[in-house]
Order: sequence, then C-alpha cells, then structure tokens
Amino acid sequence: MNDYVIIVAGGKGLRMGGDVPKQFLPVGGRPVLMRTLERFHQYNIALKIILVLPKAQQDYWLQLCRQYEFHIPYRLADGGETRFHSVQNGLALIPDDAEGVVGVHDGVRPFVSTEVIARCYETARQSGAAVPVTPVVESLRQLHGDDTSESVPRDHYRLVQTPQTFDIQLLKAANRQPYRDTFTDDASVVESHGHPITLVEGNRENIKLTTPFDLRIAEALLEP
Repeated sequence: MNDYVIIVAGGKGLRMGGDVPKQFLPVGGRPVLMRTLERFHQYNIALKIILVLPKAQQDYWLQLCRQYEFHIPYRLADGGETRFHSVQNGLALIPDDAEGVVGVHDGVRPFVSTEVIARCYETARQSGAAVPVTPVVESLRQLHGDDTSESVPRDHYRLVQTPQTFDIQLLKAANRQPYRDTFTDDASVVESHGHPITLVEGNRENIKLTTPFDLRIAEALLEP
C-alpha cells in the first residue's frame, strides 16, 4: 500500500500583479511551491509526490530546482484545462490497482501543518474521504437577487482547506465522471459520485497565497 499526494499548481499570478506565477514567488528566500512540497516530505518521506504544472511553466520550475538545489523526489504531470482535468492528469500517474490514500493539495498552501496532513490521511483511511476545515470567525450575510441580504448563522458553515484526501480507488472512480461546472473542488467531485465527506480540523495558518497581502502574512508566519 502506497500513499500519494497530487500537488496542483496552475496559477498565473494575476492577482499578485506580476508576471511570475504565484507558486514560484519567493517566501522567506525560497519559492512557495518548494515549501509546499517540503511540508509533505516532512510529513512522510515515503509519500509519493505528484506535481501538476502547466506545460509552459515546467522549464522554469526545473530551472528553479537547479538554482535552489531542490532534490525532493516527485513525478511531474501536465496541467489541464481546469483543476478537475489537472487532477485527472495527476491520477493517471498512479497505478490503476493502487491501494492507499491520495491527497490533493493547492501548491500555494505552504503552511499546512504536518499534524493536519496526518489527520486527513488517517481519517480518509477509515472513511474514504476527508477534508480539513476551519470555523468561520466573522459574521456572514446571504445576498438575494433583489439587492437585499440577510444574516445567516456562521456556526452552520466552515471554510474548506486542502489537502483533501481520498481512498485512491474512490477518487479515480469519481474522476471518471464527465466534468461539471459545479465541481469547485475534489470533495464536490467525490460527493457527486455519491460518497459522503468527513470533515477534520484544519489549521488557520494554512492560507492560500493569492494576493500581495497574503505574501506579507506568509513572511510574518516564517518569522522566528
């Protein structure tokens, strides 16, 4: 039995306001994506890592690996038209008869804790599908089509993170479905296939680096 993680990094960095894709931007002197792969290697050095990158970004990534002497083993898959298709390409590198758990993680979430990763994998081993979440700490309002809104109880909602973890055969079967616009993440794909999702506690530091402000937070999180 082997466990895997598919790290999806297809961002163009448009909200960062620069030409360099956000997954390659330096945080604390190292590219974000390297820090993400390092975190999963810290969790389990035997974990098989699959990195999904757009074909046009792969040469630059390999150049960065040489520059920073990055030697963590991984396999590289081509990014697809959507996240769904990118995950499909990653899954294609896992043998069809494989047994174990596969996680899917955002390449620009370098601060997931190893405790959360472990919790996700062990829960998915029991339930088949596990997703880390955090509580909503601010008030929420639901918008209506007539420009009105109403307050909704925040205790009824959770913020979703990654890695989203699944039995390998379950995720492979779910990803054989035709693509739908309602597939917002991997959990929604598995739910559409008819399997329930188990929620586990995430960590608030596990933010998705999307804007320049997020990079400032990331630098602060790395301070001793």
